[in-house]
Amino acid sequence: MKRISVVCLGLLVLSLGVAAHPALGDDSKNQAAWDKLKKLSAGQEIQVVENGATSTSGRFRSVTDEAMVMSTASGEQTLNRQSILRVSSKGKGHRKRNALIGAGIGAGAGAGIGAAADASCGGCTNGFPQLHNLGVYVFTPVGAIAGAIVGAVLPSGAWHEIYRAR
Repeated sequence: MKRISVVCLGLLVLSLGVAAHPALGDDSKNQAAWDKLKKLSAGQEIQVVENGATSTSGRFRSVTDEAMVMSTASGEQTLNRQSILRVSSKGKGHRKRNALIGAGIGAGAGAGIGAAADASCGGCTNGFPQLHNLGVYVFTPVGAIAGAIVGAVLPSGAWHEIYRAR
């Protein structure tokens, strides 16, 4: 009878330890997630969602183990760690890259349209041999300019989640 009691007591202690393990390890994971904020540079654009689902945008200033400081339009704010649900930072924009890609695509499309226009004309230069590839010469740069404008206007620099409370 004693042996069964000792085994039951041992199983009870073991099950309590297993059940408490995720709760005990969760704080270290939450601390590691909070430490990611230390990699942000001062002045970087951030967005903070607090308890009550209020969202605040501004510039990152500093972080400690207990709080984070950010600059907003209304001045500097110190946000307590327990009140923060999520912190996101704005990624680097790629407008130049997108404009170059758009220009390349537009130039290719313009050259194709120009070549099709020239082919449909059947070599009709109306006595001006220098106008033989007029469609390609006109549509290629127009397509490149239009593609560059579209590429530059496309949104870039999405928000990336840095911290989420567990």
